[in-house]
Amino acid sequence: MAETATAWAPGNISGVFKVIPHEDPARMHSLGLGFTVREGATVSLRCGGGIITFNGEAIEFPTVAALLQRIAPGERLAAEIETPLPLSSGFGLSGASSLAAAYAANALLDLGLSERALATAAHVAEVENLTGLGDVCAQYHGGCLVKLVAGDPLAAQRMPLAPGAPIHYRYFGSIRTRDILSDPERRQRINAAADEALAALADLRDAPSLDLGRVIRESRSFAAGSGLMAHEGVRAAVDQVTGSGGEASMIMLGNAVFSDVPFAGSTETALSTRRVGVKIEP
Repeated sequence: MAETATAWAPGNISGVFKVIPHEDPARMHSLGLGFTVREGATVSLRCGGGIITFNGEAIEFPTVAALLQRIAPGERLAAEIETPLPLSSGFGLSGASSLAAAYAANALLDLGLSERALATAAHVAEVENLTGLGDVCAQYHGGCLVKLVAGDPLAAQRMPLAPGAPIHYRYFGSIRTRDILSDPERRQRINAAADEALAALADLRDAPSLDLGRVIRESRSFAAGSGLMAHEGVRAAVDQVTGSGGEASMIMLGNAVFSDVPFAGSTETALSTRRVGVKIEP
C-alpha cells in the first residue's frame, strides 16, 4: 500500500440546473448545463491524523469528510486540498474535492472500487450535505455537458463545443448552496426557468458545431428567470459584457460571472475535457 495517494478533478462552471428530487440521495440529482475547466482540485491523502486542509489551512469540509467515511469507514485519513479556484463561488469545488478524494482513497487503501462507485459515493456526499447536485457528473466525464433526462445522476451528453475555448470569470462573493437547495419556493422558481432553458439546449445539442456565446446566452436567460442573479456586482458585470457585444451569465451557484470575452477584473480559464484522475505518490 502506498504511503500517500494524490488525485485531481476539474472545476466545473454550471450555467443551468434543475433539481430532480428523490428520497434516495444516490438518485437525487440535477439536469442542466456545465463546463469543466482547466483548473481543479488536487487532493493528497495519507493515513493518520484525520485533518482536512484547504490551501494549507485547516478547514471543516463536511462533504469530503462524509465521502471518506462512506468509502473508508473507520480509517483516519488526512486530506490536503490544493486549488487556485475560490471556494463557495460556483466552481464545484465540493464536488471536485470529494471526487478526487474518492479516487485517492481507492488507490491509497486498495479498495478496488469501480470508477462509477467512486463517483456515486462523491455525488451522495454532495447531496447529503446540500453542497451540489450535478458537479460530480461533469467532473467524472469532463467537457461541456448537458443533462436532459432524469434518472441517472452520472448520465450526460457532450455539447459540440471545441475544448480550449477561453472562458473569463470574476468572483464577487460566495453563496451557500445549502441555502438555495433547502428552500422549496426558490427551487420551484429555479425549476420552472430551467425547463425553458433545457428545451432550448436540447435543440442545440445535435448541432454540428456550437458557439460558446450561444450557450452562455441560454444560461443568462435561466439566471434571470430563476431569480438567482440578484447580486449587484454580478448584474453590472453581465450588463457590461453584453453591452459591449459579448455574452455573460452568472455561475451557478456563486456570486460570480463567466463570459466568452474579457471584462473588468476577470481571470481567464479555458474549457477542458480533462476528467478526474489519480496519481500514486511513492
